[in-house]
This record gives sequence, C-alpha cells and structure tokens, in this order.
Amino acid sequence: MTDTHRPAPLPDPTLLPRLARALSRLSPSCGPVRLVAVDGHAGSGKSTFTTRLAEALGGAPVLRLDDIASHAELFDWTERLRRQVVEPLTRGETAHYAAYDWHARRFGPADRPLPADPVVLLEGVGAGRRMLRPFLAGLLWMDLPREASWARGRRRDGEALSGFWDGWEAAERRHFAEDPSRPFAQVLVRELREGYEVLEGPDGTAALTQIVTQGEGPSAVR
Repeated sequence: MTDTHRPAPLPDPTLLPRLARALSRLSPSCGPVRLVAVDGHAGSGKSTFTTRLAEALGGAPVLRLDDIASHAELFDWTERLRRQVVEPLTRGETAHYAAYDWHARRFGPADRPLPADPVVLLEGVGAGRRMLRPFLAGLLWMDLPREASWARGRRRDGEALSGFWDGWEAAERRHFAEDPSRPFAQVLVRELREGYEVLEGPDGTAALTQIVTQGEGPSAVR
C-alpha cells in the first residue's frame, strides 16, 4: 500500500523576523504609529502568536482587548478604546488606559501606559472591527475555524467557566455576523504543529500582502 501521509511542514525560524520587518516597513496609520491588529475567534491562539510577534519586533507594545472589554461590555468597548488609546496615539502621545480585572469585575485606574512606538500590536476578538480599520496599518487573522477555537478555549479554561463561554459564544457570533474582520485581513496566520505559516488574506490590495506573498528574496514568507 502506498503511504500518502505527508509530514507536517518544518517550522521556519525566519518567519516571524521577516514578518516583523514587513510590518515595520508599512506606512504609519495612527499618527506616527503602525497599529497592527491580530484578530480571530476566542481560543484561536492570538495571545501566544502576538507575544512572539512582539518579541520579533524588539519588544513592541501590545494592547490586549481582554483589558478593554468587561463582563457587561464584551464588545461594546469601542468608545472607551477610541478615547483612551486611539486618540492619544494619533497625537504621538503615550496612551493610558484602565485595565479590567475579570476576577474583581471592575476597571482599575487609567494607569496602564501604551507608548506610541513605531509598531503597536492590538490583540483580541474584534481587533479588526469596522471602527478601528481606518487606524490599522495591517490586519492579521488567526485562521482557526470557530468551533475548533471555542473547543480549545473551553478546554483551556475548564468547567468552571463553561457558563461564561456559553454567553461568550453567542456574543461573538453576533459580533462577527454584524462586523466581520476576516474579509478585511491582509494576512492569515495558521498554527502548525510547530510554528506558524503566513498566507495571503482575503484583502489582497494592501502593501503588506505584497510583501508577504512575494517575500524579501527568492522565497515567500511561509
């Protein structure tokens, strides 16, 4: 019998550094800042990927939308984000925002700094929403299907948070039905057994797509 099994692709250690260089070459989008969103379903691996990308960018600041959302406002945080974060960054100023404590169920003081560095990463479900896209230099989508993402998130959080997940899934389904992000992503990020692969996204018009698909040399960023 012929063995048709194909081995998993080997991780490319140059992928994240090359992607970081590509992001750094984009035009500023939010004042002097290149604001780059990492969006995807809850449980799709956004946080881990964004942490690694921030490291490849030399320690780029990261805003986690888990700090902006709350139990009462899972997705209705647009105005707070605009006021506390977007407006200061457009002026080239360090933003200061109040982070939500999910255990105490309250916001802390507005003392979390987010400097207006050349690249700032915005990570979380809804990071590529309609209101934010005019301020984004790039939109990356973690390309794990919804059901697989949610199943992984439930396994991660355990039975104690199953009630929260029931409410979250309904809220996320409504959000993306009304304000989808994936159709506007220039880049799709797929998690491999080890590492990632980066593919062209549905929005094929942006400079980031050209850099990713053409690469920096003979091969593309894959």
